[in-house]
Amino acid sequence: MTQPNPTGLDAYKPAQIAELVESAGVAKAHLSVSQTLTLAILAGVFIGFGGAAYTMVMTGVDPGFGPARFLGGVVFSLGLILVVVGGAELFTGNALMTIAAVDRKISMQALLRNWGLVYLGNLIGAVALALAFAVTGLLDGPMGTTATTIADAKAGLSAAQAFARGILCNALVCLAVWLSFAARSVMGKVLAVLWPISGFVLLGLEHSIANMYLLPQGVLSGAEVGWVPACRNLFWVTLGNIAGGAGGVALAYRFAYLRKVAS
Repeated sequence: MTQPNPTGLDAYKPAQIAELVESAGVAKAHLSVSQTLTLAILAGVFIGFGGAAYTMVMTGVDPGFGPARFLGGVVFSLGLILVVVGGAELFTGNALMTIAAVDRKISMQALLRNWGLVYLGNLIGAVALALAFAVTGLLDGPMGTTATTIADAKAGLSAAQAFARGILCNALVCLAVWLSFAARSVMGKVLAVLWPISGFVLLGLEHSIANMYLLPQGVLSGAEVGWVPACRNLFWVTLGNIAGGAGGVALAYRFAYLRKVAS
């Protein structure tokens, strides 16, 4: 006989989430190259749509105004909702695969193979979407002015700022993915993603895959951002994303819930 849930929440418990995340990491590692790249390109496009929506929402408003930034975060959540519910491979979320690697369910080579392919696919999808938006003409007006401002601000971050913001950002992104595993319904997954993602955008943190869209979008809109500043931003934000997701979330939860099982 099934025991009643005293909390009234139809969700998996944290220890069960850890097992689900680990199993998902194993499955991701065994995807073929073509599957991985296809799903990664889709994820780059999905996150890019979130970035485009964020850009439009921030058009005509003070970018430092908290409520406007929060609304921008809500619409940016579209990207991860599409990834989680629609199914796609996102580099930042795949930092959680570290759990499977530490428990030797997958090899380090398999982990790095997945990360490399997914990062490349995300880049292709994000840049392709930026080019598509440039063709639409939408970046020729006020949206383009906002896109330029966003790109200039990102390129102007110091290495330390980009790295620190990358750590904090992907801690929230991976927590959003983690919480989505707790949900048993589509609506539950949407709500699980919404708040952490809205929070990181509100706080002005840095997401490498979002920047793969936002930086080219800005350049295509007229921002004077060279390859060196753009690549420098992506380099430090990516390292921060890995540290925040793999170390700050994945290893912490693995230590809390799977360490005894694995030992």
